This record gives sequence, structure tokens and C-alpha cells, in this order.
Amino acid sequence: MAEPLRLGVLLSGNGTTLQNLLDRCAAGRLPARVVGVVASRPDAFGLERARRAGVPAWVVSRRDYASREAFSERILSHCREVDAQLICMAGFLHLLHIPEAFAGRVMNIHPALLPAFGGKGYHGLHVHKAVLEAGVKLTGCTVHFADNQYDHGPIIVQRAVAVAEDDTPESLQARVFAAECEAYPEAIALYAAGRLRIEGRRVRIS
Repeated sequence: MAEPLRLGVLLSGNGTTLQNLLDRCAAGRLPARVVGVVASRPDAFGLERARRAGVPAWVVSRRDYASREAFSERILSHCREVDAQLICMAGFLHLLHIPEAFAGRVMNIHPALLPAFGGKGYHGLHVHKAVLEAGVKLTGCTVHFADNQYDHGPIIVQRAVAVAEDDTPESLQARVFAAECEAYPEAIALYAAGRLRIEGRRVRIS
């Protein structure tokens, strides 16, 4: 039996996406194991979730580093320490500088159907407010390989969510998050199975 894929998780807040991954790994529903967590804030509740699961965790604050590159290198050094094979951004609010050695090894999940409603400032409820203000009828979530631009890399998996007439940003966020809880593990499982191939801006699934 193949060894589970070793995941490093990056977060900035509550860690609900981390918890989803931890639960699925523990239940044997995802062929992976979270081996390290890095938070960009010392008050991120995701750190407590990691502690409860017995997963090593670190805090790397952006303000402690003169450049994005130095900040990113410190984060990636922790991922190397635990031999993470795939890095999963899970509500991580900073732009990570991804060196060539990590290209195609960093995933992100975004609460909209990229390329719509993505980019700097589009996170959390800000995304869902923008969706409602635009009057679109369909939103969802996107799992993509991260590159050195916000919400830009090749798309792996998307799940659509209908926008209801009476939706609030909070109600829409809850339904999109339910879709995220399915889409992220799906993308990670495809990666673990070696079924993803990046061709330019496209991800081919074999």
C-alpha cells in the first residue's frame, strides 16, 4: 500500500479547511496526512486545531521579514523540515513566492469560480459580497495550482453553487464552503494518484 501523501498546510485564520483535511485523512477518506502547519498570525485558531491533532505548527509573520521572498522561504523551510510533498493553502492571506523547486507542488482553494472574483483583496466574505453585488446566478469554488500571482495558477477542480434570491454573504459563504470541503480533497487525491499534468495554463486529468 502506498504511503499517504505528506501535506503542509498554510493558513491565516480559523482553520476550517485544515479541519476538513484532518478529518478526512483520519477517516481514511483521503490518501494523505497533514505533517505540518504554518500560520501567518499567532492568534490563528488553526494553530489550536493542529495542536489537537498532534501536528507540528509554526507562526511566520509577514512583518518580521523585509521581503516577500524571505517570508516565503521561511515558510517553505518549515515545509521541507517535515518533508511535505504538497503544500495546501487553506485561507492563507499572503502572496507566497514559489521558487522553481516548488512549482506544481502548491495548491490553493478560492471561494469563487476563477478567473471571476479573484485577485488581491478577494477573500472571505469580500468575495461573496462582490458576487451578490454583481448579480451573478452561479458561483462556487476553485482549486488551482498556485503561482506568483493572486488566484492565478492553472485550475484543477471547480464546483458550482447556485446563488439564491435571498442569499446573504454569510448564507452563500456557508454553501460555497460545503462545496470546498468536497473539491479540495478531490484535487489532493488526484495529485496523490499522479493523475494531474500541467500543460501551460491547463491541468490535464488522466
